[in-house]
Amino acid sequence: MNPIREATPDDVPTILQLIHDLAVYEKEPEAVRNTVDQLTEALFGPSPKVFAHVAEAGGRIEGFALWFLNYSTWEGVNGIYLEDLYVRPEARGAGHGKALLQNLARIAAERGYARVEWSVLKWNEPSIQFYESLGARVQEEWSTFRLTGAALSGFAGTASA
Repeated sequence: MNPIREATPDDVPTILQLIHDLAVYEKEPEAVRNTVDQLTEALFGPSPKVFAHVAEAGGRIEGFALWFLNYSTWEGVNGIYLEDLYVRPEARGAGHGKALLQNLARIAAERGYARVEWSVLKWNEPSIQFYESLGARVQEEWSTFRLTGAALSGFAGTASA
C-alpha cells in the first residue's frame, strides 16, 4: 500500500524541490521560477485553482501529483489535467506513480469528471511505457501549442489594440 494524501502547506518546500528535480530530469534545470510563497498561494490561498497529492514512504515524500480542473465542452463536465507527476528516482518502481495516478482516477470517477489527461515529452520513453501499461493512450491527432515570453507579450499587445 502506498499512502497517498492531500498535500499540506508544510509539504510545499518539498514539492518545490521535487519540481526542481523534475525540471532537471526534463533537461530544463533553469526553467523553474516558482517560489515557496507562490506555490503556497496557488495550493492553499483563499480560492485554490491547483491541487496536489503526495506519496509517502517511511515518513518521507517520495513523489507528488499537481493538477487542476479543465472542462470538456463536448462532455459538458470537468476533467483533471495533471500538470506534474514526479517520483524520486530512487523510489521508482515501488508503485508511487501508479498510486498517485490511481488516486486522480478515483477523484475523477467519484466526482463525475470525464477524464484525466496530461502531457509527456516525446523522448521520455520510460514514462510513455508506464502510462500505456496503465491503459492511457497517446492522443496522436492533437498537438500542444503555447504562447510564452515575448510572443505572449507581443500578441497580447496586438490583441488589445
